[in-house]
Order: sequence, then structure tokens, then C-alpha cells
Amino acid sequence: MPLKLSLKPGEKFVLNGAVVQNGDRRTVLVLQNRASVLREKDIMQLESANSPARRIYFPVMMMYLEEENFEAFYEEFASRITEFIGVIRNTTIQATCVQISKHVLAREFYKALMLSRKLIEYEDERLGNVPPGVQKGGPAG
Repeated sequence: MPLKLSLKPGEKFVLNGAVVQNGDRRTVLVLQNRASVLREKDIMQLESANSPARRIYFPVMMMYLEEENFEAFYEEFASRITEFIGVIRNTTIQATCVQISKHVLAREFYKALMLSRKLIEYEDERLGNVPPGVQKGGPAG
């Protein structure tokens, strides 16, 4: 099934390890076969992996972008997800961690990556790192 990417002017993305930048106009690309694609907003630098949830997201992202180095990143992921699930008491978030692990083991890295974003959102809510304009609150966990 083709993947359709709508890109803003100047937007960057990673395509099979190569950083690509859109030109000065809005563009639509259609990828006809399987490829590792990650938008600029979803790319995390190592120095930004500075919280427990982000330390889960980063190795998942790296497994997605560099599947040939799976073992090296998996060890870090397994350690971090085990630590995280051990201290979280919210059953929904625990279930999300289990789902992330299942996706990683099935090498469905993009699915695992998108679920990992939910851990970051949960963590940001709990730590008060909510961006301006976003309402704080929600169920306690």
C-alpha cells in the first residue's frame, strides 16, 4: 500500500537513512514500496533523550531507522522499558508499554514509535512539561 506524504515548504524528513528537505513549495510524495520514513517533528536527537519516556523513544526510533543494528538498540530499549513499566502504576500506560514491546519484537518499529509518543505525552503531563496553549489535566495516574 503506497504511503502519501504531504510536505510543507522546507520540511525535512529521513528516507531510508538519508535526510531529505522539501523545496520552497508544498509537495506531495507517494512512496510505492516499503521504506523507513520519519518526519522532522518525529526525529529525536540523542541529547533530547533526557527523560525515561524519551529514553524509550530514542532506541525505538533508531531501530526503525537502522534496522540492521537492531541488537544494539534493542538492549537499550529492553532495559529502559523494563525500568519504566516497573515504576508506572497507570494500567493504561503499562498496557501501552506491553504493546510497544510486542511491536518491537514483531519489528513493527513505526507502530512502536507512535505508541512511544504516548509515553512522552503521559510523562510530560505528569511532570508539568505541557506546551503553552495545551490544557493541563486529565486522569491521574
